[in-house]
Amino acid sequence: MTAHRIRVAIGVCFLLPGPPIRLSAQVPDTSHAPPPIVTTGAVVVASDTTHRIRPMGAFLRSLLVPGWGQAVTGRHVAGAVFATWEGVSAMMTLKARSEFHYLQEARSANVGAKRQEVQDWLFLWIFNHLFAGAEAFVSAHLQDFPKDLKIRAVPGGVGLSVPVPRP
Repeated sequence: MTAHRIRVAIGVCFLLPGPPIRLSAQVPDTSHAPPPIVTTGAVVVASDTTHRIRPMGAFLRSLLVPGWGQAVTGRHVAGAVFATWEGVSAMMTLKARSEFHYLQEARSANVGAKRQEVQDWLFLWIFNHLFAGAEAFVSAHLQDFPKDLKIRAVPGGVGLSVPVPRP
């Protein structure tokens, strides 16, 4: 009885409708096609480019919140790194500033060194904003660059392969 049920199940699977298979030589039937659409002269953007962001938009986003421009261009790991470093540098700046005020009130001899530490962390915090913006600007320019680009070590040098679309 079990073998009979398996045969029936296989037979039912073959009878289920599947996706239509078209050969490359087959031409679609256009005899029942709707009438052509009359356009008003509006510019139509291809669907694969609708999610693209302009480089200046990515720059401004990452300048405002480091990592945002990278996330919009699809570089989520780079965005996470910039956002993480933003948090680290911000917290270390605030921590060093708090310690600086404590040492200043205590009239410690280490006030100068702590002031330098505050300035160093503040510089890194500002640099992260500028570098994140610059990196987002460049990655927005390169978002259409082929991802299949491969660089390999070959005997006697370095090999570079770029996919070329066929017409």
